[in-house]
Amino acid sequence: MTHIITSLCVRDRGCIEVCPVECIIPGVPLEEFPMVYIDPDTCIDCGACVPECPFAAIFPEDEVPSAYTAKGGEYINKLGLTGHYEADNHHGTHVVLETTRQLEAGETVDLTPDIQPNYDFFTSGPGYSAKDNDNGM
Repeated sequence: MTHIITSLCVRDRGCIEVCPVECIIPGVPLEEFPMVYIDPDTCIDCGACVPECPFAAIFPEDEVPSAYTAKGGEYINKLGLTGHYEADNHHGTHVVLETTRQLEAGETVDLTPDIQPNYDFFTSGPGYSAKDNDNGM
């Protein structure tokens, strides 16, 4: 089993430092890979990343919600969206995303389509080589 970072991720990056097997990688280039990703083949399912995420974007793979009900104000971050998000991350680095949409209170979204991109990032995407181009955002 692995943990999955869903599109509730707005690149806080706090999860990266607590991962004991260093399998959490920020997507690069940002225009193609707007989230942070967990390598499902390396993840040991320890769950250390879950409480570190202030956006509650990380779930065990078999618990990724198909009907996530927004509290209101959360952002969803994925390719194809055109909304603007701007804030400082866990390390005080300014993050600007143009692939977001703010959720309304009570809005329900399916987060299960976010499972496959975690696999794809490491099989057909940049995977660990993204570390070489990481700018801290």
